[in-house]
Amino acid sequence: MKLIIGNKNYSSWSLRGWLAAKQSGLSFEEITVNISGEEWEDAKKNWGDVQPSSGKVPILWDGEVVIWDSLAILEYLDDRICEEAQHARKDILAGSRFWPKDPVARGLCRSMVAEMHSAYQALRRELPMNVRRRVEGIDLSDEAKGNIVRILSLWAEARSRFGSGGPFLFGSYSAADIFYAPVVSRFMTYGIGVPKFAQAYMEAVWEHDWMQEWIAGAEEEDWRIEAFEVAAQ
Repeated sequence: MKLIIGNKNYSSWSLRGWLAAKQSGLSFEEITVNISGEEWEDAKKNWGDVQPSSGKVPILWDGEVVIWDSLAILEYLDDRICEEAQHARKDILAGSRFWPKDPVARGLCRSMVAEMHSAYQALRRELPMNVRRRVEGIDLSDEAKGNIVRILSLWAEARSRFGSGGPFLFGSYSAADIFYAPVVSRFMTYGIGVPKFAQAYMEAVWEHDWMQEWIAGAEEEDWRIEAFEVAAQ
C-alpha cells in the first residue's frame, strides 16, 4: 500500500490517515508532498485517471483500490484487518484495531468520530493546525469556544464511562484518538486551557510514539504555508 500525505506541520487530515495506517499494523509506503507547491500539482497531473476528484490528501493506494478521505481510509483498513481475522477464523470485532468491542462504547466512539469528521468549522478556521508554532492570547469567537466546550464534554464522557483501561478516550488507542489527535495539536499550539483530565489525555496522545514521529517530521520540513502562519498570529 501507498499513503500519500501532505505537509506534516499543517495537514490535519493527513495526520488522521497516517495514524490510521499505523494503527492498522499493515505495511505501507509513505509519500509526503507539499500541497501548496508545484510538486503536488505535477503529481496530480501524472496520476491521470487514478487521481480522485477531490484532489486532496490523504490518499491510499492498495493495488487497484484508491481511497481518499481519512475516515474512508480508516474504514477500508478496518475492513482489511477484519477480513484477515475472518480468514483466520477469529472473531471479526476482535480483529478491529479501531473500534471498542463493547457495543455501547463502539456506538459512542463512532458518533464522536463522525462528529469530528463533519463539525467544528469555527475551530478549524480559527485554530489551523501548526505543529511547530506556539501562540499565546488568541482571541476566539463564541462559536469556536462552543466547539471547544463540546469537544471537552465528549472527551469527559468517553473517559468517565469507558476510559478505565488506559490513558486514551476509550482506554485503548482507538479511532477516536486518531480523529481527535489534530485537535490535541491545536490545543497545544494555541495554549487552550483545559481541565486536568483533558490535559492528562492530551499528554498521552502527544507523547505516543507515532505522534512523536509525526512531530519530528513536521519540525524537519522546510515547507511553509503563509496563509496558515498568518492565521496563527
